Amino acid sequence: MSLLVPFDGSSLAVKALERASTFGDFLEEEVVVLTVVPDDDEYARDRGWISEGEPFDPEAIAEGMQSRVEDVDPEATFRVERVSSDEPTATATINVVREIRRVAGEVGASVVFIGSENAGSVISPQSSVGSPVANDQRYDVYVVRESERESGEVTDFDSMSS
Repeated sequence: MSLLVPFDGSSLAVKALERASTFGDFLEEEVVVLTVVPDDDEYARDRGWISEGEPFDPEAIAEGMQSRVEDVDPEATFRVERVSSDEPTATATINVVREIRRVAGEVGASVVFIGSENAGSVISPQSSVGSPVANDQRYDVYVVRESERESGEVTDFDSMSS
């Protein structure tokens, strides 16, 4: 079993990775970090992976994401998957969701840690992967909705059992 963290470099994804790393250490489970890169330069621009006028370079995006992951958790297994946007009825976001769910099954994820302001909301933006990934019943979901938590949060698992 493993803990899966879909990672797009956002502050919420970083916080989800931090939480997964803490859980992984405590539970002695592998943390797998997944970045899905569609072959869609607009998707990359919308996420701040490239700026306006910058060429779309999936390899550079993957290297940048891997570097950010290593800064947070050097022990995590980083994985990047490319998806095509050739399917006329699927958006890049739908393809990203499909790939996250596929990889979750492949790695036997027991928990998927999602950094999303919208996961579990009644109304979700079409560009969010949080809600569709959270709806899969094959794994538990840990949703990080705020990149900065209020004081008083318990992160030391030993103190939780006292």
